[in-house]
Amino acid sequence: MANNFSYFLLTLLLLFTLTVTGSSSQSMDDVKPSTPLVSFLEILQHTAFNTFGNSNFDPKTYVDLPLKFPLSVTDHAFHNLSKSSTGSVSVHDLNRFIETYFHAAGHDLVYSDPEDFVPEPDGFLPKVKNPEVRAWAIKVHSLWKNLSRKVSSEVKTHPNYHTLLPVPGSVVIPGSRFREVYYWDSYWVIRGLLVSKMYKTAKSIVTNLISLIEEYGFVLNGARAYYTNRSQPPLLSAMIYEIYARTGDIELVKRSLPALLKEHEFWNSDIHKVNISDAQGCTRTLNRYYARWNKPRPESSTMDKASASKFTTVSEKQHFYRELASAAESGWDFSTRWMRHPPNFTTLSTTSVIPVDLNAFLLGMELNIAFFANVTGDNRTAEHFLQISDVRKEAINSVFWNANMKQWLDSWLSNTTHEVQVWDTLHQNQNVFASNFVPLWMKPFYSDALLVSNVLKSLKTSGLLRAAGVATSLSDSGQQWDFPNGWAPLQHMLVEGLIKSGLEEARSLAEEIAIRWITTNYIVYKKTGVMHEKFDVEHCGEFGGGGEYVPQTGFGWSNGVVLAFLEEFGWPEDRKIEC
Repeated sequence: MANNFSYFLLTLLLLFTLTVTGSSSQSMDDVKPSTPLVSFLEILQHTAFNTFGNSNFDPKTYVDLPLKFPLSVTDHAFHNLSKSSTGSVSVHDLNRFIETYFHAAGHDLVYSDPEDFVPEPDGFLPKVKNPEVRAWAIKVHSLWKNLSRKVSSEVKTHPNYHTLLPVPGSVVIPGSRFREVYYWDSYWVIRGLLVSKMYKTAKSIVTNLISLIEEYGFVLNGARAYYTNRSQPPLLSAMIYEIYARTGDIELVKRSLPALLKEHEFWNSDIHKVNISDAQGCTRTLNRYYARWNKPRPESSTMDKASASKFTTVSEKQHFYRELASAAESGWDFSTRWMRHPPNFTTLSTTSVIPVDLNAFLLGMELNIAFFANVTGDNRTAEHFLQISDVRKEAINSVFWNANMKQWLDSWLSNTTHEVQVWDTLHQNQNVFASNFVPLWMKPFYSDALLVSNVLKSLKTSGLLRAAGVATSLSDSGQQWDFPNGWAPLQHMLVEGLIKSGLEEARSLAEEIAIRWITTNYIVYKKTGVMHEKFDVEHCGEFGGGGEYVPQTGFGWSNGVVLAFLEEFGWPEDRKIEC
């Protein structure tokens, strides 16, 4: 009787989800509906957690499982499983059910041999003279083959059997549990592919991301049905700029421009937009992360529900779930940066933060759109985006810049309404994060020599510079986007900003950071045989940890940044590589 009742409830849930999914009149502030398959796989995930326990349990595995049969058949079989009095399923029965009704996670992405890969491209890393480092760099280059995939034809034949979305071209995945293309990871993957002279592969990634904008109005966090509620740091225009700078592919620029205009519109929608009255009484418009979601993230549902168990009301839980998903949209999932009262995880308040780096990325997008419009002859659009980039630059300086610390600081909102809020220095987050220096990556800031000189002094005394690179923060919270972890994207943005300033002292520091980062990547690779997602910058030769999943390997952006650094700085024959 209990089994029949639970089956009835699930059927109602799936029918309701299907009905909501079919609705076409979604305002930007609405919660993005789930799909029947995702809803079912979440239930399977919770059942698996209760059956198998917490040891080595990765909830994402279960929402990535492709069906072998229609959902109705699979659902019926699931509810016919023998249950104990507590509702649990035996390990044997659940294992047999999963084996019978599902393909393995990742089955729907098949290996794709990149046509533009050669073992050692002509002119590859000419400044890397040390034979030991060069041999390793060639191995890192070869990892693009390992990470290349394309969507299986099964996904296009039976899209309702998969949470994977059918992007048109080949992809380069980050690695390990990250089996699909991801948004901001792809920028540093592309930087590495360009060093490897794999231009076709780089363009294919961009084509896939453009297809997501054309389908959903923005680039998703990743190419999964459960990521349609949020994006990630907007770096598509930067990817296209780098490809164009190497190849002069004007057709790619023409193809991309309409999509970039659409993406810019998404990031400047009401839910992402915040108006601030600055110290001079001028109203400034800036942007924040804000996911269209108020439920547990399907890929982490068991964890999110456990974290939310401290809240008593439905509305409190829904608010917390939105903050979780919005932190995931930031790419910094998770960090004390988003916590009102760190390190208390339940005080995540991502939507109440106006982030320095997001607004720097949007400034870059606006400058890139202006550049692309200019090279395609659209002078009106070029002029418009130059104007709005100037407005954003002024807003960044007005709201984020802290003259005493000589850094740009995130700003807290006093409330999350759409009213104009009054800026106050008390609203700035005084804690030091690597993101406080990200604006230096953008031309309006790295081209200002006096500013760079001040920021350089601040960076040197910030406490972020460690034995193996730049720390993400100074807070050892146990979250992965905090101390002692260092991440490839942050090293690269800071190093490249320093280089582009043209100041000799800045380039010297940039090279020092790059050498430390390359060294720790190399030592960890020699010890483990793989490239890692993140590194412990306090201890040279150690990979990072913390967060909600075990350390991952592969690894797309780590590979890309190592290759980019070796291209820029080389490695002299007589320089040793050791901690």
